[in-house]
Amino acid sequence: MSPQQLGRVDYRPTYDAMQAFTATRTAETPDALWICEHDPVYTQGLAGKAEHIFNPADIPVVQTNRGGQVTYHGPGQVVAYPLLDLKRAGYFVKEYVYRIEEAVIRTLAHFGVTGHRVAGAPGIYVRLADPGSHAVLPQRPTQANLAALGPDFTGLGKIGALGIKVSRNCTYHGVALNVAMDLEPFSRINPCGYVGLQTVDLSTIGVSVGWAEAADVLGHKLATYLAP
Repeated sequence: MSPQQLGRVDYRPTYDAMQAFTATRTAETPDALWICEHDPVYTQGLAGKAEHIFNPADIPVVQTNRGGQVTYHGPGQVVAYPLLDLKRAGYFVKEYVYRIEEAVIRTLAHFGVTGHRVAGAPGIYVRLADPGSHAVLPQRPTQANLAALGPDFTGLGKIGALGIKVSRNCTYHGVALNVAMDLEPFSRINPCGYVGLQTVDLSTIGVSVGWAEAADVLGHKLATYLAP
C-alpha cells in the first residue's frame, strides 16, 4: 500500500469518492492510502451534536457517517484516509485504531515530539509545557483509567484527530495531523465534543516543518504500521 498524494482537495467530493471506492471494491481490490489537505470545513460525526458547533460563520458544516463528534479540517493539516480491507489485513477495528495512533506517534517522534494516548479519548495529544517529554502520562489508557468517569486533558493539547467508518470489513475516513494551521476555527467548536479542549499544531509547539514533509512521513508511517 503506497501513499497517494491528492494535494489540496475539497472535502465533500473526497468523502463521496471514499464511499464509492468502498461500495464498489471487491476482495481483490488493492488497498489505498489517500493523503491530502482540505479547504476549511467542519465535519460532523454520526454521534455529533449541533450544540458543539456554536459559530461556524462562513465555514461549511458537512454531516458524515464516521464515528465521533465535530472536527475541523483546513490548510496546514495533513489528512490521511486509509482504505483497507481489515479481513485481508488480519486484524480488527480496535487494533486498526491503535495502529493509526501508533503511526501518528512515530511521525511526531520523527520531529522530536512525544505523542500520547489519553484514556477514553481517541486521538493523539502532546504536553503543552514540554512537548518532547517522554514521561508517562497519568491519563494514559490503563484498566483503571478506562473505568474512570471521563478523559482528563489537563496540561494537554490535541494534535491528531481520528474518525473512522467500517463497512463490510473495509475502512474509510481516517486521521488528521495538525502541522501549521490557522487554529482559530477550532475555537468555534467543542473539538471532538469536549468543552475547552485545546487544539495545537506542530508550529505552535515550536516545530517548523512543511506540509509536504509531514505528509510524506505520516504516509510512510501509516503504510508501515497498517501492513498485515
